[in-house]
Amino acid sequence: MLDKRQFYINGQWVAPATPRDCEVIDPSTEEVCAVISLGSKADTDAAVAAAKAAFETWSVTPPAERRRIVAGILAQYNARAEEMAQAISIEMGAPISMSRDDQAPCLPWHLENFLTAFDEMEWIRPLGPHAPNDRIAMEPIGVVGLITPWNWPMNQVTLKAIPALLAGCTCVLKPSEESPLSSMLFAEFCHDAGVPAGVFNLVNGDGMGVGSQLSSHPDVEMISFTGSTRAGRAISVAAAETLKRVTLELGGKGANLIFADADEKAVKRGVLHMMNNSGQSCNAPSRMLVERSIYDKAVEIAAEVASSIKVGPASEEGRHIGPVVNRRQWDQIQGYIQKGIDEGARLVAGGPGLPDGMNKGFYVRPTVFADVKPGMTIEREEIFGPVLSIIPFDTEEEAVRIANDTPYGLTNYVQSTDGARRNRLSRRLRSGMVEMNGQSRGAGAPFGGVKASGRAREGGHWGLEEFLEAKAISGWDSDAS
Repeated sequence: MLDKRQFYINGQWVAPATPRDCEVIDPSTEEVCAVISLGSKADTDAAVAAAKAAFETWSVTPPAERRRIVAGILAQYNARAEEMAQAISIEMGAPISMSRDDQAPCLPWHLENFLTAFDEMEWIRPLGPHAPNDRIAMEPIGVVGLITPWNWPMNQVTLKAIPALLAGCTCVLKPSEESPLSSMLFAEFCHDAGVPAGVFNLVNGDGMGVGSQLSSHPDVEMISFTGSTRAGRAISVAAAETLKRVTLELGGKGANLIFADADEKAVKRGVLHMMNNSGQSCNAPSRMLVERSIYDKAVEIAAEVASSIKVGPASEEGRHIGPVVNRRQWDQIQGYIQKGIDEGARLVAGGPGLPDGMNKGFYVRPTVFADVKPGMTIEREEIFGPVLSIIPFDTEEEAVRIANDTPYGLTNYVQSTDGARRNRLSRRLRSGMVEMNGQSRGAGAPFGGVKASGRAREGGHWGLEEFLEAKAISGWDSDAS
């Protein structure tokens, strides 16, 4: 068992002001894998004070120097990538092969994309030819609080901490108490890369404690949060008193529209995407909308694919899915599965209870419901587990209406070989992202949603600009050095 009770504040690992132990549970075994401490107000205040003091210097550090230091974090990752993969796997249950191939590499992927965007940034630029002596200066917003979730821990830490540092902000990170080990390793990367004391700080804690303290702290200028819509609302309320900037990346209930002319792998692709990471992704295509002429065949394929997916421990290599993160999550997913049965959806794969042969660990059977009707609980609410709802439609208009009839708006998907239809639907679907025919978004594309999915835009130029303020300057002397 790992002892990880310390926090990283002002360039040092320090003991909590008031010890408050919290066990980190390996979801594959239900055993304690580490002990952390949950921070108090004194710890939060110390971290914010360190960040505030460091901002005076870091904010005016030449961009090239900030870039050099942040690039050093990438070098640290490259030297210790296996440690990162192992940390993520044990803390939140991603199978080790997936952790190596998908979870941990989020750090270099996003960091390199941010460096590319950074190199194209104009920190001081002309307003326009109509105002030759006006300039727009892009300046760091100040001390930022970063609150990240457990499901893709390094993805979210990198999407927040790296652009904040490159922008010239200083930060306090509160990772999820469910998956703190990878973030603490990230803090080591920052330290060893030479990030100056106070520029990056980490305090473990829960949402009611450190999360609320950061959200309401008068010296924190911005909160960047990824998590549930419920928590996002609470953070917005807490931050309102101090007029912070708040960026939220929240839940989703993505619709995957599969038309009769879709390619033959469209249904299989949709099921595998849904079940990836044990369904614990906010952008999961959890509602599969299928044109009625191919509906029965699609249900048959979806059931076969889901039934073929293996479930196993995170420590085992392979393409199986692992457990969900904790007992509370497992219980909640089981409740949704039972609700689907009770409300009359047709269970065609999976179902309640542990997978066969398992009596320990938070494992969920890959589950598919057919004949789901709009308005059913499993169609409306984000389950955050490996549970897929299949819904028939007759016309394009009906498909759009069902897809958009949700509080959420993160990612929608379209499967069709008709290019005009794809283009048309991409504009009509109310979401921050639309992915079509299995093609992933390109490097530097913004990640974020609309409506109850929040309105953050993370990644690339947009991710950098979230941490910057635009200052309008008149009377600029273009001849001065």
